[in-house]
Amino acid sequence: MKRFFTAIAAAAIFASLPGISLLAQTNGDEAKLIEKAKKIHKDVITLDTHNDINTANFTDTVNYTQDLPNQVNIPKMRKGGLDVSWMIVYTGQGELTDAGYAAAYKNAIDKFDAIHRLTEKIAPNEIGLALTSSDVRRLSKEGKLVAMIGVENGYPIGTDIGRVKEFAARGARYMSLAHNGHSQLADSNTGEADGKWLNNGLSDLGKQAVAEMNKWGIMIDVSHPSKQANLQAIALSKAPVIASHSGARALCDHSRNLDDEQLEAIRKNGGVVQAVAFRNYVNKEKSELRSAKQAEIGRELAAKEGFTVLQRADVVKLPEAERTAYMAKLQAFRAKTNPIVRERMKDVPDVDVKDFVNHIDYLVKKIGIDHVGISSDFDGGGGVEGWDNAAETFNVTLELVRRGYTKKQIAKLWSGNLLRVLDEVQAVARKLQAN
Repeated sequence: MKRFFTAIAAAAIFASLPGISLLAQTNGDEAKLIEKAKKIHKDVITLDTHNDINTANFTDTVNYTQDLPNQVNIPKMRKGGLDVSWMIVYTGQGELTDAGYAAAYKNAIDKFDAIHRLTEKIAPNEIGLALTSSDVRRLSKEGKLVAMIGVENGYPIGTDIGRVKEFAARGARYMSLAHNGHSQLADSNTGEADGKWLNNGLSDLGKQAVAEMNKWGIMIDVSHPSKQANLQAIALSKAPVIASHSGARALCDHSRNLDDEQLEAIRKNGGVVQAVAFRNYVNKEKSELRSAKQAEIGRELAAKEGFTVLQRADVVKLPEAERTAYMAKLQAFRAKTNPIVRERMKDVPDVDVKDFVNHIDYLVKKIGIDHVGISSDFDGGGGVEGWDNAAETFNVTLELVRRGYTKKQIAKLWSGNLLRVLDEVQAVARKLQAN
């Protein structure tokens, strides 16, 4: 009994001394965890498979060497330790006509050219274009940031299947066969809304596109097409596929996310699912509540400013020039009103990094650590609290460390798995070309 009271007395004395407390112990543990995460983050190659671009930010006077208001640029990548940005050649879905295909092709080439301009003329000493995993590692060792090219929507190839090879030559290393709306190649996930389908999965031309992508080393991206189109593409492909920016539908019931059947098909195919930090695809309840409140405040502020805020579905339907002009006005409006919105939204729960990593956890448990990666959809609507631009990239690594992921596992999630798939796709392409 005497020893018991002595122990209590000693504990009380030590607790009263400066720096000797449970709080100090906790703070010490937290500091060690942060330092561990910082070392891992520095050592691994961090790769984000989906960053949209605006070609207005690729000029001599306005470009990614500046800390622009957008979510991804060179200063933000440096600050957050994001090594590799897949820059996206995105084209909204238009009419399936010769005129529509011609306009889409022109838009796609403009974006290809912009990315080459950044890496070859604007900032070649800061960022280089990678076409292979070896390029990624070489550029990283040189201390440079890395750009890679993905094509979101195969619509710009029109009916000319030879454009698949052309896009590969221009640097494309993945492509999706549809976006928001059915293309000439594949049905879109958006068909779930009304149950109307154009191709019942892939069209005959879409099936040819799968073969051509295999032949020329372009990874097939299943993030936007319909479930049927995805399962058909996976079955036809001679190489692993990717989902460049998709979540787990079991956690968030959105047609853009992948259900367990699709996840299992990707696992068997040897592919990888790049979990996406897009609020609407991460946590439906939080995002819907937050969106409703934000829209209410936005409408109020927009009315005062004389600005009309469009729905996302209406924005993607705009012609490219009008969409670019609208997005510039929207960006200026948000820059002005964001402080007011943040203040009025501070008590509304936001979708955060923890919610995002829940998807990574689910995917890892469901299909294995070798089949999961990371993406943001920055500058295309993506971002969560804690990872809302490239400057905050470290927070993802920190949350992974908190959950017990090892350095080896984190390296796979951030880039290892995706680059492994790219290697396998390119190996298949070499064999097909040789034959």
